Amino acid sequence: MELRYPLIVIILIIAFICYIFFEKKRKVKFIKGTKIANTNYIKNTDYYKNKIKKYNTITKILKSCCLVSIIISIILIGRLAKIEKLNLNEYNRDIFLCMDISRSVDDLNKELVETLKNTVKSLKGERFGISIFNTSSVTLVPLTDDYDYIIDTLDTIKQSIDYNNFNNSNTTLDDYDLYLKNYIVSGTLEGNEERGSSLIGDGLASCVYSFSNLEEERTRIIIFTTDNELEGTPLVTLDQATKISKKNGIKVFAIGTEYMVDENNFKESIESTRGKYFKYSPSTTKEIVNDIEKTSKSLLNDQYETKVLDIPEIPFLILFISITLLIILKRKVIS
Repeated sequence: MELRYPLIVIILIIAFICYIFFEKKRKVKFIKGTKIANTNYIKNTDYYKNKIKKYNTITKILKSCCLVSIIISIILIGRLAKIEKLNLNEYNRDIFLCMDISRSVDDLNKELVETLKNTVKSLKGERFGISIFNTSSVTLVPLTDDYDYIIDTLDTIKQSIDYNNFNNSNTTLDDYDLYLKNYIVSGTLEGNEERGSSLIGDGLASCVYSFSNLEEERTRIIIFTTDNELEGTPLVTLDQATKISKKNGIKVFAIGTEYMVDENNFKESIESTRGKYFKYSPSTTKEIVNDIEKTSKSLLNDQYETKVLDIPEIPFLILFISITLLIILKRKVIS
């Protein structure tokens, strides 16, 4: 802690010391009033002695409160502050979660979003995004380092999956029910009648182009979940999508469901990006997160910012208490 205006404090302290010095030098004279003779008898009574003792005690406390109030006021004028050194380091790694949101992938998606929450909490300056797809692709979270927002989105995805799995009644839905019901569905079935669903290549390719400034040198990763069960005609095949990923230096870490379709070809395509394919198991999501944590990341900006923050709360509280005591004790002296 330090004072932002120490010179003002020094001047005020010197002025206060000078006042005390000259006040003691000044002789106290009776200017008005009448002296009373023969007071020795009264002064020797127990009542008088108790009153004087009480008066002297209260006077000492009053002087102490005055002194404390003056000192704290000087400190407040000098603006007590603390210095904080903020770490502004940013790492050049972008991570996108790309999820096939067809029903057959629900269990995998739920487990993955829960695991990723802890990963997101540990990020420092890295950017994270979330994309979902079925017939068409929707970006739920563009690349951002607002980790609270990312975690809230992951929670909502899980709630939406749970809602759609366990709430199929035809009863009237309130606004929040409708919100959860449509959260991972809205926008992902555009053109479903003509093109079909689970268009894996389109979903991955769309995610690739959700990365900003692809010409910049950054570590880019896609976490990809799907069952690889194509049920339509995609604009981009999986092989084409992985070639686009590789061309742009994006590694794809994919997790397949328990009932994976054409697993060997899928694995080959994914690993062509220098990423990795994981077969679903209870430990898979943690394993993929650990592998991603090992993926290289370098410091983009090694920066620190020094902030000076005023901390008047405690001095103000002490000042308030001392002034309150002054008011209360002054009435005691008068009475």
